[in-house]
Amino acid sequence: MRHIKVNRYENFSQTAAELMMNQVEKKPNSTLGLATGSTPKGMYQELVKRSADLSQAVTFNLDEYVGISSDHPQSYRSFMEENLFQHIRVGETLIPDGEAADLAAECERYEQLINQHGGIDLQVLGLGHNGHIGFNEPGTPFSSRTHVVDLAETTRKANARFFNSLNEVPKKAITMGIETIMEADQIILLVYGEDKQQAVNRLLQGDVNEQFPASILHEHPNVTLVSGGVKVLN
Repeated sequence: MRHIKVNRYENFSQTAAELMMNQVEKKPNSTLGLATGSTPKGMYQELVKRSADLSQAVTFNLDEYVGISSDHPQSYRSFMEENLFQHIRVGETLIPDGEAADLAAECERYEQLINQHGGIDLQVLGLGHNGHIGFNEPGTPFSSRTHVVDLAETTRKANARFFNSLNEVPKKAITMGIETIMEADQIILLVYGEDKQQAVNRLLQGDVNEQFPASILHEHPNVTLVSGGVKVLN
């Protein structure tokens, strides 16, 4: 696992954007796996600032809430539109349908779409306080594919700041599975902020264990950890 350490969020976001742009310059028709949340938001702002051309690329988002419409202000479709898709040239943009009548069939459809596009060339991930990647909570089998998850209470509380109250935070989501994520050719793991110190140190110092889902990344041949605003043990 390659580790790039930066201090300021601006530098953190620039570094992440450069890694993304390097991939697209090398392969304009890349298949990109994208994440949402406050951590990658600066990366998307940098891509917009640089007028990144993703017109030949295909994007797959990691996850989407179950039970809210794609135009809901807190859906991940809305997040991506607001922070990236509306501002640059981008090709096909794919996100799980959290309102699908048959959620199991939707998970299978999403897996098939990824396969039809030749798999993910570059996957962007964040790191949850409990080690989750995507919405794969502790205990998720490393062999998991795209599936419906019950969101941990800690995860719902962490995301409550984006809603009017905790009660409005969905209790389920569709997420790419860990095995799906691990099939990406390259992975960028973005970790920023003092509150992630314990999680990143456990990632770097701990063993590979399903109780800390991100630990599986040690077994991937091409992972770049970009950390900022956090003191690490090594």
